[in-house]
Amino acid sequence: MKIKENYILRQVADSFVVVPVGAAAIDFNGMINLNETGAFLFQILQNGASKEDLVKALLKEYRVDAVTAEQDAEHFINKLKDAKIIE
Repeated sequence: MKIKENYILRQVADSFVVVPVGAAAIDFNGMINLNETGAFLFQILQNGASKEDLVKALLKEYRVDAVTAEQDAEHFINKLKDAKIIE
């Protein structure tokens, strides 16, 4: 999986937002707010990663058990699929 082209992550004060640019701005009007963990996963997906890669990254970076990491990764992936910004 990989974040589609023309979606960028920006930090605004203490928040993270995903903003469409170029042609993506025509199809997706708005932005997505992310927390720190969401921004962390988004950055990994910009280079392409599997669900298992995301789970491993969560386990390495945060104090979380494997079940929670897998559920969080799945939830995040589904949100990005719903927004149609992941391929």
